[in-house]
Amino acid sequence: MDEFVCARCGAVLTAAVSRVALPTHANQQVWHILLPALMAAGTYAVDPEPSGPPWRLWDEVGSEEAEARGVFAPVFSLSFGPAGAIVVAPGDTRGTVLIPERCDGYCMGLDGRDGPNLACAQCGQAVATRIDDCSLWQAVWFVPAAVRRVASLGPVSPPLSWDTLVKQRQVVYPVDARGIWSARWEAAIGMSLAHLLASSAGSPVTVPHGLLQPTFGRALDVLIPAGTTPKRLVLAGPELPASLEDADLLLAPVHPQTGLAWRPPGNAVTVPLDADIWTYLAFDEGRSPMPATGGMPDGVLRDDPLPMRPLSMFDPDVQVFLHTLARLPAVRHPWLRAIFDRATEQQRFARCW
Repeated sequence: MDEFVCARCGAVLTAAVSRVALPTHANQQVWHILLPALMAAGTYAVDPEPSGPPWRLWDEVGSEEAEARGVFAPVFSLSFGPAGAIVVAPGDTRGTVLIPERCDGYCMGLDGRDGPNLACAQCGQAVATRIDDCSLWQAVWFVPAAVRRVASLGPVSPPLSWDTLVKQRQVVYPVDARGIWSARWEAAIGMSLAHLLASSAGSPVTVPHGLLQPTFGRALDVLIPAGTTPKRLVLAGPELPASLEDADLLLAPVHPQTGLAWRPPGNAVTVPLDADIWTYLAFDEGRSPMPATGGMPDGVLRDDPLPMRPLSMFDPDVQVFLHTLARLPAVRHPWLRAIFDRATEQQRFARCW
C-alpha cells in the first residue's frame, strides 16, 4: 500500500492505495452520460504516456519524433506534458481544496480544461485535476512532479493468482439498466480489436458464436475483406477447456493488477481483453443478472427472466480503437495503415463499422 504526499510540504493527499494497471477506459469519452469513478476505492494507477499541455499538432511534430514517443500513425496532436500522472478515485483524496478559478467544465461538472484544479490545503500548491463532468470517468489525476509516493506500513501483497481472480468472478455485464451497451464493453472491445487486427497480419478472422459475434465479428467483417484463408480466434484463459490446437489467435484476459495478458505455454499469439469482460464471456454469458428463485440443474442456464438485450448494434469505441492502434508498430504496414486512415476519416460520421 502507498500514500501520496505533497512534494512541497509533505501533507498527506491520499488514503492508503495499492497500485493496479491503468484501466482500458481511462481516456474514454461517452457522449452526455454521467459515468462513475474510473478507479476502484483503495487503488491507483499510473499513466505511462505524457498528458496535459503543452500540445503540438502532428504536422509540427513529424513522424520521426512521434515514433520516438511511441506513436506510429497520425493523430491530431501529441501531449508534451509530463508522463506518469497518478489517478485515484475522488473518494481517496485527502487534504485538497478546489481552485475556484480553474473549475470550468462543459456541462455538469469539472473537465480540467484550465489545468490542475485541486491544491494542497496546507501549502496551496496545485497538485491534481478533479474530473467529474458528463461523458468522462470520474477521477482525480495527480501531477507527477507535485506529489511524492510514500510506502505505507504493512506487508506488500503479491498480485493475485489467475485462479484467485477467476474464483472472485468480477464481471461487467454487457448491457446496463437503461438497455444500452456498457461503455466499458465498448472501450474494452475497441482496445482488443486494435490488437486483434495487428495480430491477424491482414487475414480475415473467424470468431466463435455468442457475444463475440456482435462485438467483434461485425467490425472484423467490415475492416478485413474476405478472400484469404481466415484465422480462428478462440477464447482462452485460466480454467477454460484446453482446446487451443486449431486456434490461431487467443483472446485472453489482462491481469487487472499487473496489466499483463494471460499466456499458455508455447508461442501462441494472444490478444488482450479486459479481465472483467473476459470473465463474463468465459463463465457468465447467457446467465441473467436479475434475481430469480428456484434452482436449476448443473449445466443448465436459466432463461426466466430473460437476459437484457441492447437497443442497438454494438459499436466498439472508435476513439479507444484509434488511440490503441496508433501506438502499435504494426500500424506502419500499408494494409493496417489504410484501415487506420479510413477509420480516422469516418469516425466523424459514426459509421466506422
